[in-house]
Amino acid sequence: YLPSMRTPTVMIVGLVLCPCGLLLTLTGTLAPSWRQVSLIPDQPMDVVWEQGIWDICRERQSTHDRLCGQADELGYFDQVPVRVAQGLMPSSLVVTVVGFVVASLGVRCWQREPRHLVAGAAGLVLLLSGLMSLVPSSWYTQELWAVPAPPGSMLSIGYSLVLSYLGSCMEILGGLALTLSFHHCCKE
Repeated sequence: YLPSMRTPTVMIVGLVLCPCGLLLTLTGTLAPSWRQVSLIPDQPMDVVWEQGIWDICRERQSTHDRLCGQADELGYFDQVPVRVAQGLMPSSLVVTVVGFVVASLGVRCWQREPRHLVAGAAGLVLLLSGLMSLVPSSWYTQELWAVPAPPGSMLSIGYSLVLSYLGSCMEILGGLALTLSFHHCCKE
């Protein structure tokens, strides 16, 4: 029996999707646009508030003047979905990095054969990290209109929330792909 010199496809898929998911989740975590508030009463028509999990920015769309660090007058950061996102999103990023390091040890890069058991365990860690970022994104979306906003304003989903969703899904799919490495261990 001669060992195959090719890296298994499921491992390649996992190692491509997980870093992409990490970058999207990182951007979604840091960028202040989980929710956009527009048509705010007593404000010019072109003023939009972008609310993230760390910051609130005010942008005048006609002049593209943007000012972050706005005061939280409505208790936005005290809301449970925002506080959960503040805890789970950074935790998910740390777990993703740990999972990716473990995956790089299991996937054959500098050794003759991949370590299927290590790669499968890394898949489980990456699957967990994807779920850790999917939960706050989903909860925030569910509570988008319940989180306080100026009465009469219009609310919409921001790009950071979409990026968090996409990153979570990529991490979950990458983790599932790496978890398929357990199948090779079971055959042996």
